[in-house]
Amino acid sequence: MADVEKNQPSVDDKSDIDPSHDTSAIATPAEPAEESPRESKEIPEALAEGDTRTIHGWRWAMVCVICCSSAFLYGLDTTIAANIQGPAVETFGAVDKLAWLGTGFPLGSVAVILSVGKAYGTFNMKWLYIASMIMFEAGSALCGASPNMSALIVGRVWAGIGGAGIYLGGLNIVSHFTTLRERSIYIAMISIAWGAGCILGPVIGGAFADSSATWRWAFYINLVIFGATAPIIFFLLPSVDPRPDLTYMQKQAKIDWLGSLLNAAIYATFVVALTFAGAGWAWSSGSFIACIVMCPVSIVAFGLQQRFLIFTTLENRIFPLDFLTNPQLILHYVLTTCAAAAAFIPLYYIPVFFGFVDGDNGITTAVRVLPFICTWIFCCMFNGALMPVFGVYWPWYLASNFFVLVGSALFYSLVGVNTSTSTIYGLSVIIGIGGGLSSQSSYSVVPAKVEPHRVPDAIGFINTAQIGGIVISLAISGTVFQNVAYQHVAQALDGLNFSPADIHDALAGTGSTVFTNTTPQVRQQVLEGIVSAIQDNYILVMAAGALGLICSLFLKREKLFLEMAAGG
Repeated sequence: MADVEKNQPSVDDKSDIDPSHDTSAIATPAEPAEESPRESKEIPEALAEGDTRTIHGWRWAMVCVICCSSAFLYGLDTTIAANIQGPAVETFGAVDKLAWLGTGFPLGSVAVILSVGKAYGTFNMKWLYIASMIMFEAGSALCGASPNMSALIVGRVWAGIGGAGIYLGGLNIVSHFTTLRERSIYIAMISIAWGAGCILGPVIGGAFADSSATWRWAFYINLVIFGATAPIIFFLLPSVDPRPDLTYMQKQAKIDWLGSLLNAAIYATFVVALTFAGAGWAWSSGSFIACIVMCPVSIVAFGLQQRFLIFTTLENRIFPLDFLTNPQLILHYVLTTCAAAAAFIPLYYIPVFFGFVDGDNGITTAVRVLPFICTWIFCCMFNGALMPVFGVYWPWYLASNFFVLVGSALFYSLVGVNTSTSTIYGLSVIIGIGGGLSSQSSYSVVPAKVEPHRVPDAIGFINTAQIGGIVISLAISGTVFQNVAYQHVAQALDGLNFSPADIHDALAGTGSTVFTNTTPQVRQQVLEGIVSAIQDNYILVMAAGALGLICSLFLKREKLFLEMAAGG
């Protein structure tokens, strides 16, 4: 989802690179240098030989605008919900579904990203990109026009499905049309656009939430951007068919439909179970038990389907199951998931903290989270620029998780209702440094550890870890906040005749009756209970940092040839 590196295979890989290898993949391996890749620090001159770009001038500039706008929209919608949660709940109620606003978009993305990645190597890139854009805009339109919280949630998931397609589409288009020498520059442009979207997401969401336009325009803005770029998409975007030898039905037959369905079921059952647990369903209810049981059942079914190639083939299956036999690849999967948790739990709960403690409006809470976001994005780019220079990756993971562990531990132990804003900023920066130093590193390292033709599988593997980590961490943190905060607020209001619905409403913001119809002493106790629940979420960040720190100790002490690329 941000800037990452594209790599050469390590010296352990003995196979040569096929010069006819399809360049439509997200990352395309370069021709090997004569010396060992682990010892090389510069891109060999041979990379540019026989490799020319076919689009030039103003048309190429317009194509770049489209690819960057895709990344910008994907980054924008990844973070824009952080500051519209309270206003949306004030509009619809249904505070028990609050966590869905954060998890819905990445849930839609992770459910299809492996399938879409495969599809870009099979179907016409232009029309698949257009179909994805229509999906994204339709989901955004539904979010903006939603009559209730359920419709808003469906729109978020729908937009996430399309968002994965437009982001991967931009990467594939750039990867297909650029030369090996210049590709890293254009991929870096896409990464910067994604980072700008992530930074501006909370600001734009908060600004609309506080304006007369209301939070709905945080989603309608996507339609405006699409309207401005639609002529370029339809008339200037080149048509590329990576498999012209196949008919449309033959291409459809190559899609791993059963694997896609089972992969989506894994995340859907997990999120549904945790989102409604306690707040909407009793922990002992049949609905919760059914969902929590179906999640591991779906995992087993997906594993068996991929292993025994049920209704698919080795070439077409969506998950590179053989990667799970390599301990180093598993470590990178876990490290990427931990980095995602370290980034997105603070991203969503720093605004919640300031909204309750200081009573900040949407735009102000967006400003409060900028120190964290800007630090995180800067460290992502810092890592992306320097790690390929030195070729050594394990110290980045070690330092990253150390900062995450220290920052989250300090936040958990020091932060309270009366903590100064400067202290919150300082702790946020520490966690942001940790999250940024390694969140994209595995996009560089994992492709370097597989054979050249497996690079797209490696990118998809890490995509699943990153976006899946966002979904899992936001689902767990949402459940923790809803249930722990409810218990603390209920204790503070014991004997004051507030209903369970009133207590749930208090978790949506300071405008509820709990905050307007109680004494200052009671409000202070309620705030302390809510802040305590927010602190408990940093236990999850600590756990991610600790697990990442342990995993980083088992990484190989090796040096790789690394070149800039991207993953999403």
